Amino acid sequence: ALHYGRDALAGAALFLSHLARSNTSCSALRSVFPDYYISKHKLELRDGQDVEKLLERVAASHHGHKVTRSDGVRIDFGNEWVHLRKSNTEPVLRVIAESTTMERAENLAERIMDEISAS
Repeated sequence: ALHYGRDALAGAALFLSHLARSNTSCSALRSVFPDYYISKHKLELRDGQDVEKLLERVAASHHGHKVTRSDGVRIDFGNEWVHLRKSNTEPVLRVIAESTTMERAENLAERIMDEISAS
């Protein structure tokens, strides 16, 4: 529950402990999880553009899906999702989509970006 070390080192130690206890290899453990592909994009923001209002419109247009607002907007579409968030270092909106194939992830990202551009 609490440790005084680096998070990455603690995570690595837990992972290796699990492998040792279960007497399995990394590849065998990985094989039980589904493959997901990520598509990353960014949309340039215009000066004075109200990003919060834009994110609210996107979230509202997908009210039939699970929408999470803890860090930007994440919309879950069953076994794929898209995450939209304003960059803290650049005037851009990051669009990150994940799905079971690269083609589906790209299509999801493009669909949401088209939706944003049309608004």
